[in-house]
Amino acid sequence: MKKLKNRWGIDSNWQLFVIFLVFAITGSSAAKLASPLCELLGITQENTHWSFYWLARIFLIFPIYQVLLVTFGWIFGQFQFFWTFEKKMLSRMGFAKIFRN
Repeated sequence: MKKLKNRWGIDSNWQLFVIFLVFAITGSSAAKLASPLCELLGITQENTHWSFYWLARIFLIFPIYQVLLVTFGWIFGQFQFFWTFEKKMLSRMGFAKIFRN
């Protein structure tokens, strides 16, 4: 845990716990919200091939996760950590132009 704290610039175990909690809540919430959004778009397991249904859910989870990560980070008082984390992750995925000054 010490390596992770040093890598992320975290001082306390409490802050590390809160960050892990935010990751857990965000992942669960994004997965949960993707289902009703699929239904809203008319993509259900009953009327769609299973591979397309799951591919659509995964593609919907990604943007939901990005928004929720920063939102829950803000709610739990870790906005700066998650905003920096988000920018770094999206830059590595090729969205670097979005964050240029």
